[in-house]
Amino acid sequence: MSPIWQTSRRTLTPNSRPLVMGILNVTPDSFSDGGRFFDSPATDNETLRIHDAVEAAMQMQADGADIIDIGGESTRPYSVPVSDEEERRRVVPVIEKLAGRLRIPISIDTSKASVAQAAIKAGAEIINDVTGLEGDPKMIGTAVQSGVGVCVMHMRGTPQTMQDAPTYENVVEEIRDYLIARRDACREAGIELQRICLDPGIGFGKTHEHNFQLMRGVARFVDLGCVCLIGHSRKGFIKKCLTEMVERSGQAYDPLAGTLGVSLAAAAAGAHVLRVHDVGQTVQALELFRRCYNAPV
Repeated sequence: MSPIWQTSRRTLTPNSRPLVMGILNVTPDSFSDGGRFFDSPATDNETLRIHDAVEAAMQMQADGADIIDIGGESTRPYSVPVSDEEERRRVVPVIEKLAGRLRIPISIDTSKASVAQAAIKAGAEIINDVTGLEGDPKMIGTAVQSGVGVCVMHMRGTPQTMQDAPTYENVVEEIRDYLIARRDACREAGIELQRICLDPGIGFGKTHEHNFQLMRGVARFVDLGCVCLIGHSRKGFIKKCLTEMVERSGQAYDPLAGTLGVSLAAAAAGAHVLRVHDVGQTVQALELFRRCYNAPV
């Protein structure tokens, strides 16, 4: 039986397929889709920029997303941090516009407690923190007081240092131990087990081979009593693998094809949530997965 994920307002239950978390980056520099709402005619008009982001979220809901994850600071390798004020400026107006329109929960992708607090006030129900709720000493208190769901991720180092020769003796078991420790720390602080989601942090302080090892070890993360999230979408290990393959055949590299392949592998291994850019295609692929693995409902 799948664990549940409790937000501040509802219960999310992965059943016959993983939940799909749609990525909405309101940033100029995220690794895959940075600038989508900046490098456009809407750039010089804040109202239009917000409108475009809102419409993108609404389309993801229409395409079958179960959660919308909104971020205002890139966490790609060697990205430059932004101020709390700038991050709030990017995300809060979008969340405010969406809160009264979406039927699905909003997650705030941030490691800053002040940004999380503003986002929760605007309507967010989940905190997704790449630092495992360790980067800001006020973050756990914010989660406890607000009653939101949390996503606790593993990252070796910081975005500025995480890809500087990451090493592990056993990447799966070391990250499993870390997530267990963070799960227990969150519970001791007052966050109920059903509010916790665990994420091994694909691409965050791992080599390409580490990422494949983590994907082969997903089953080690889904048995920890919490919802398990896999965030693999368009990551570098997919590009490296497929680029090497298509260079031999003369085909064009297709990041969607690679991401869908990893999505189905994660689903087969029992992952509860998939965080992706291409919501519609992922939902369609998972529907066929569900029909093949489970009786139609």
